[in-house]
Amino acid sequence: MDAMDDERRFQEALRSLRVWDTELPAFDPADVPEEPVALFHAWFTAAVEAKAVEPHTMSLATVDQDGRPDVRTVMLHGADARGWHFASHAGSAKGRQLAARPEAALGFYWPVQGRQVRVRGRVVTGTPEEAYEDLHARTAGALASALVGHQSEVLGSLDELAGASAAAWERAQREPGAHAPSWTLYVVEPEEVEFFQGDERRRHVRLRYRRTGEGAGTHTHNGWTRELLWP
Repeated sequence: MDAMDDERRFQEALRSLRVWDTELPAFDPADVPEEPVALFHAWFTAAVEAKAVEPHTMSLATVDQDGRPDVRTVMLHGADARGWHFASHAGSAKGRQLAARPEAALGFYWPVQGRQVRVRGRVVTGTPEEAYEDLHARTAGALASALVGHQSEVLGSLDELAGASAAAWERAQREPGAHAPSWTLYVVEPEEVEFFQGDERRRHVRLRYRRTGEGAGTHTHNGWTRELLWP
């Protein structure tokens, strides 16, 4: 099969796809909480109940020192009055980028309901104690993965990875309290949060929360302006 056949099959596959082949939920932006985390909690729970696939995964966008964007999929570790939580090694690509430019954007997409949530804000790090608690609240596999380390570094071979992984699994089982010192908890402090509800007739509802007034830059539940956006 040549490159032209691959391209044709790709185009056919792409054009065959449809979105939101399901009944979408209603969303009335006039009946929402005053701050975005409460609405996120409600939408997240609804996504879980609707059996969305891995609703706790999200796109994390950062920029490097030269302003070049980068994006990857990570797991949500929490969302509260402080902001949206995730974790990684400080020496990873995203860790280095956040150290240089501590700002990020998050994107959630739950196609079973035609919903998206977008978050933008400054990123702060949690305490070492919070990082330890975060890591040990997860599975033995997560601990073993963290103990392997070297995230984003060049790998010599898959055999090298297999050896390091086996050693890390052994240690995680032998020392369940072991810690990876570079493991870091990150919190995106939201400045903007947008909720997008898809509509079959493309009259999508977009509601944005934006920090304003005395609440700007704080963790309080006030100081939010709500506004509708054209789809």
